[in-house]
Amino acid sequence: MPEWWWAYLALGAFVGFFAGLLGIGGGAAMVPVLAFVYAAKGFATAEVVHLALGTSMATMLFTSVSSVRAHHRHGAVNWPMVKGMAPGIIVGTFGGALLASTLSVRLLAVVFTLLIYYISAQMLFGKKPQAGAVPLSTSGMRLAAGMIGVISSLTATGGAALVVAYLVRRGTRIHDAIGTAAAIGWPLAAAGTAGYVITGWGNAGLPEYASGYVYWPALAGIVIASMLLAPVGARLAHRTPGTVLRKIFATLMFVLATKMLVSFF
Repeated sequence: MPEWWWAYLALGAFVGFFAGLLGIGGGAAMVPVLAFVYAAKGFATAEVVHLALGTSMATMLFTSVSSVRAHHRHGAVNWPMVKGMAPGIIVGTFGGALLASTLSVRLLAVVFTLLIYYISAQMLFGKKPQAGAVPLSTSGMRLAAGMIGVISSLTATGGAALVVAYLVRRGTRIHDAIGTAAAIGWPLAAAGTAGYVITGWGNAGLPEYASGYVYWPALAGIVIASMLLAPVGARLAHRTPGTVLRKIFATLMFVLATKMLVSFF
């Protein structure tokens, strides 16, 4: 079977651009596409979804670095907020990854999709929050971060999307929320990747060149293309009005969540 490098590179370019533009990790797009590619390559059916989840999480280790550097140059990363949310993100994401192999992926897909529908609808049609209107407490941020981490790890998607939505609902400017979410993406990805490597380590049904549930050929192709495109998306984000970004963000989440749900059924 071919290595499907063209698919990995194309997927990486798409993910990198939108990671920079909207501060998202791209798992919603990667998981269904990688699951299809892995199935076409003849990987064990029982391992296809978990390999897609683990590999998607691992790519965020690299896409988040390229994206956050670009947002930091524009002064759009709230580092104290990142510090406040990081502990909850790490604990929640690592715990979710350890649980992933024991839970129904279909159930997770349904719950995640419904959550994204609600958040997207609020961003499209809800009242626009005013900056600083709702104070952020450290305990509240860590609790929200832990919940976001669990959801993100179990679906390998939506962490940054949920962070952006949470911060905007608390009055953070959309550009700053996107940049901060990109920065939070690294500890989220690190904890999640560690969990997927541990849970899949030594599994006899995994293909060659896999470390646990992380498949290296796909990871390399996606990372190469995504890191080239992420700065392009970030530059465009800071030239685009906040209201336009909100509509793009919400619409993209609707589409990708629906696609993920359909792919699992």
